Amino acid sequence: MRILVVDDEKNIRESLKILLEQDGFTVDSAENAFSAQRFIENNEYDAGIFDLKMPGMSGLELLAWLQTQEQPFPVTMISAFGQVNDAVDALKIGAVDYIVKPFDPEILLDKLLALKENLLVSEDMQEGMQEGMNTLGDEYFNGSSKAMILLQKRLLRVASTNATVLITGASGVGKEVTARTLHQNSAQKDAPFIPVNIGGVPENLIESELFGYEKGAFTGADKQKKGLIEQASGGSLFLDEIGEMPLSLQVKMLRVLQEKKFRRLGGLEEIDITARIITATNRRLEEMVKEGLFREDLYYRLNIARLEIPSLRERMDDLPRLTGFLIEKLNQKMDLNLQGLSDKAWEILKTHDFPGNIRELENILERSMIFCEGNELQDTDIDLQAPVSTMTALESGKAGRTLKEMEKESIIQALRRWEGNRSRAAKELGISRRTIINKIQEFNLDKAE
Repeated sequence: MRILVVDDEKNIRESLKILLEQDGFTVDSAENAFSAQRFIENNEYDAGIFDLKMPGMSGLELLAWLQTQEQPFPVTMISAFGQVNDAVDALKIGAVDYIVKPFDPEILLDKLLALKENLLVSEDMQEGMQEGMNTLGDEYFNGSSKAMILLQKRLLRVASTNATVLITGASGVGKEVTARTLHQNSAQKDAPFIPVNIGGVPENLIESELFGYEKGAFTGADKQKKGLIEQASGGSLFLDEIGEMPLSLQVKMLRVLQEKKFRRLGGLEEIDITARIITATNRRLEEMVKEGLFREDLYYRLNIARLEIPSLRERMDDLPRLTGFLIEKLNQKMDLNLQGLSDKAWEILKTHDFPGNIRELENILERSMIFCEGNELQDTDIDLQAPVSTMTALESGKAGRTLKEMEKESIIQALRRWEGNRSRAAKELGISRRTIINKIQEFNLDKAE
């Protein structure tokens, strides 16, 4: 970070230069505003420290001149005790802050370090927006945090093989994005990528959807239909929410993985499988195996190559780039031209823990952009709505209510918000469609839809 110090007092000028260089800043110093103009015209700076009162041209006049240049930079003003009104005027012109003499150098250093952090955030956000402008898909999988660099290395290693892959991680971390990235970096990239959400398909249809059927296999099967496994031939079949697969179907999926063959419903012909199987879940399959809800032999067949997606809380270093990427994607979707976030808006965003991960971040940004009136999001635009969940209801401390009652109320409210749409209500609550259907029956909520 390169800083320009402008002060007519030599001892202050030289002391600041020594202090800042010790902390890794690159510093140029000028003894008057005219000299500072020459420095600015011939160099690029990230920040400036200007004395307010100097002979010939004041710091206030230098600041005003700076605002007319092609690349103005943030400036902190130094003022004497009786010059506070002038310092306030400097803030109106464009200064980011001011300090009053005599001052503690550590205070100035803290301000510059905060400015440096904001500068790095802005650069990362702009890089993210550029990526969003140049990328066709929703590939916000990339990141520069240690967790994501490790994941990227593992993903590329796995992509070069034809191994079965299990992707795990909390809801909203980008498991399908990861699966698509895996496919696009594999030898099968030019073949189909077929995604299916196991939890979103009714239990009585999932088998025919996956395996297909022959004409006459059941009532209404008036012609042959290829299943998703067959449609993914030569490419990748992505089975999301694999933990929701019925036990009866798990037996057949085990045979698919073991023998690489299957039959359509009502058929006798053995069909070879050439698709890579990629599965994903936000549930702990190991616990489901112990509880008898998931077959142990199938678990081991699926868990050949495992990719654990970190939560957004575990990769907050990627937040600026992800934010920029999503803002640009939403700009294109909503026909807007927002340029980013204000510092105050960023302060709100960076302190949030994002229980809903990237999906929640995208939701917050889209909601905020709808009501934004300027060219960047302000703190007043950011609305961090708490997710509706059983745990949230439990933590609210409503006396006299059981966990079941709070769970029932959460489901009722979600169904009302989505006008009875079970899939959307389930997604908001972080559960599968099948789970919410079971809960609707358990609580007799058909009328609440």
